[in-house]
Amino acid sequence: MTIAEELAKRVVTTRYEDLTQRAIEYAKIGVLDTFGVGIAGSVDEAAVIARRVSGTEAGAALVWGTPERTGALRAAFLNGIAANVLDYDDCTDNLGGHPSSPVLPALIALAEQRHASGRDLLTAYVAGFEVETNLGRGVNFHHYEKGWHPTATLGVFGTAAACARLLQLNEAQTTRALALCASLAAGVKSNLGSMAKPMHVGNSSRSGLLAALLAADGFTGNADALEHPQGFLQVFNGAGTYSIERILEKWGTPWEIEMPGIAIKQYPCCLSTQSAIDLMIGLVKEHDVRADAVAGVDARVPALRLEHTNRPQPRSALDAKLSIQYVLARALSNRAVSLPHFEGDAYQDANIQRAMKLVDAQPFDEPMLNELGASGAVIVLRLKDGRQLAGKIRRPIGHEPGVPLPSDLVKAKFQVCVSRRLSPKQMADLYDSVQEFERVADVRRFTACFEAAQAAPVRLAG
Repeated sequence: MTIAEELAKRVVTTRYEDLTQRAIEYAKIGVLDTFGVGIAGSVDEAAVIARRVSGTEAGAALVWGTPERTGALRAAFLNGIAANVLDYDDCTDNLGGHPSSPVLPALIALAEQRHASGRDLLTAYVAGFEVETNLGRGVNFHHYEKGWHPTATLGVFGTAAACARLLQLNEAQTTRALALCASLAAGVKSNLGSMAKPMHVGNSSRSGLLAALLAADGFTGNADALEHPQGFLQVFNGAGTYSIERILEKWGTPWEIEMPGIAIKQYPCCLSTQSAIDLMIGLVKEHDVRADAVAGVDARVPALRLEHTNRPQPRSALDAKLSIQYVLARALSNRAVSLPHFEGDAYQDANIQRAMKLVDAQPFDEPMLNELGASGAVIVLRLKDGRQLAGKIRRPIGHEPGVPLPSDLVKAKFQVCVSRRLSPKQMADLYDSVQEFERVADVRRFTACFEAAQAAPVRLAG
């Protein structure tokens, strides 16, 4: 069997009864968080431009953060952009990116169109999550280091698999859907820090759904499109840089969604900066440090993280999301890193600009990397009175495999996000409904509870 055929067999045979309770709970966390960040992202300038340019289309799928219903493909594109634009969406280790922002916008739009149940959606979500992350196990981190944006290039496969499962496609149809994704995968890291980054994710969501719909109607793709000498693995990775064995060695033992699980971000910026932010906030709170008392900040993070976050002079609010200098300056000065810090010209704040100049960001040496791993950080605050305050961390809070962010923090983040567009009653109804999502009989009726009363205003990205 080819890779696509083997994955298709597993997707088709996955049932709700196969999911562990822990996998179901993690999946509901993913649904809640993705709705939250997507509704918050609906007011971002990139999301508004995409809605305007993509026109109008009749359909059953909700455009998040608005009262508008549209076709499933357009909704997948728009909600995929909204879910990723704030860089606040969930993460998982093996993917090297964001697992839910490509998969759920397409899957929810399709579920609305088909009046699917919450149980069916959760089953499809877990299966799609398994496909994209197992692909990640086989291609990363060479795939990431080569310049691909895995959220998009791998997420399209997860999206197609999830949608195929919801459509109840057979093995041959699901194989074709995955094969088509080898030609639809796209997204390069050179465009991180611009509106193109969330566009990658919107395209991935739409393309995965498109692949499943095409396959359902008889559209063909070659079953060996992944491992072919001129297929996805060779073209996107190259000989000797991927492992078919790792792609196929496991399925649901345990489910990837439960181990390593979903990591919920606390800060609306690049994953590669989260450990350093946690560490900085902890240091300044513990020692009651004011920014004007600091002479310098020595920040050390893995080279893999620094290569795309070493941005001492961010050019826009979106670019600031990937600047370790900017987010550490915010953490030092404000003891927080929050959504307003990435809106308009907030990144140009004079006090923050001064604090940014204090930050010297350098890559880990080998002993640091061996001790703290690929997600760690070390910070030394050099104070003007001569003291030095140092700390180190292996992972951000809530990112340890199998240890989710505490539920009170997940809920607090959700409330902050959806308060931008929903009433307090809608917020409460949405939160409560997701807690019992497996009992939802019709996803379309479910999404009706968070239709916004009016179109979303624009919040300029800067």
